[in-house]
Amino acid sequence: MSRILLGVTGGIAAYKACELTRLLVKRDHEVIPLVTPGAQRFVAEETFLALARRPKSEDVYEHLTRADLLVVAPCTANTLAKLASGIADNVLTEAALAHRGPILVAPAMNPRMWANAATRANVEMLVARGVELVGPDEGEMAEGEWGVGRMAEPEEIAARVAQLLAPGALAGRRVLVTAGGTREPLDSVRYLGNRSSGRMGVALAEEARRRGADVILLAANLAIPAPHGVETIPTPTAEAMRDAALALPDVDVLLLAAAVADYRPAEALAAKRPKDDHGWTVELAPTDDIARLLGRQKREGQLLVAFGAEHGDEGRERKRTMLDTKNADLVVYNDVGRTDIGFDAADNEVVLMTRDGDRPVGKSSKQSVAAAILDEVERLLQKQW
Repeated sequence: MSRILLGVTGGIAAYKACELTRLLVKRDHEVIPLVTPGAQRFVAEETFLALARRPKSEDVYEHLTRADLLVVAPCTANTLAKLASGIADNVLTEAALAHRGPILVAPAMNPRMWANAATRANVEMLVARGVELVGPDEGEMAEGEWGVGRMAEPEEIAARVAQLLAPGALAGRRVLVTAGGTREPLDSVRYLGNRSSGRMGVALAEEARRRGADVILLAANLAIPAPHGVETIPTPTAEAMRDAALALPDVDVLLLAAAVADYRPAEALAAKRPKDDHGWTVELAPTDDIARLLGRQKREGQLLVAFGAEHGDEGRERKRTMLDTKNADLVVYNDVGRTDIGFDAADNEVVLMTRDGDRPVGKSSKQSVAAAILDEVERLLQKQW
């Protein structure tokens, strides 16, 4: 049984924290509710105490007790800013400053508040410190707007809690993750590239680290910060990523999530090509297939996960052949013909392909998809034993 500090802040989503409390207690956790004054405008503290099966404590320092995990759900924009700035003006924010363990935050706010530059900066600051985020999800808000800002569902938060408190299943494993999109120079200014943001690869690196792995991230032009606690090597081009991947020894799991350019300009100009009224014909040469190269030298016991982006069912069948052509153990297929998932989107929807068959993973956050992928990786590793 783990001891969990559950912070509830002042948003309409506070009612969802009641169900989260029930789920955590059902899983035999000791839950200490920390209900802010703002949250009590929506749900009384007594409700959480009853669901947590705890009497009203006479200990004025109960929020400073040792705990295995601090969860803040919902976390308003205001509390998010306080956590980032170290403000301690209520029992929850005081607990956050004193807590010496993992922190899981489930943001919930208006979509425009979530998109605001100040909120984005606060999120980046917290993530850089190792704070885990679950959600927010996209949907209709209480005020009638539609967008990203809904608190993740209690079941998803409870599942994330279980993952954070579970023993590190990948402890002792060395995991290589590639992320982002490579850019192949045309001249000193222009490049041939793609729309990959690196979110999927970063989520995989974070999840592998959380499961105890020693993670190395090969980062190609990420649109988001590299994860906290992960060794990151910049690899802006396909050639740089190839050289770094082949040079790393003793890797147990290869998660090749980067969108590596299939072609590069045959000749890149050293200076900027001046604009004129004439056309510019560029000859493209194929880049080295990093997954195939790593598959050829794959040693016994090593696991290779290849990612395939294509359009529709026909593309899905083409990507299944990567199990053989790349000597992959797992192929993760996502349909980039859709705009709501995949490239530069917060969510993803994939199909996990192994020689045992296919398993679809429904549309959810890239963090949730990363967890599903690493669940399959763990299954394949155990199968090898």
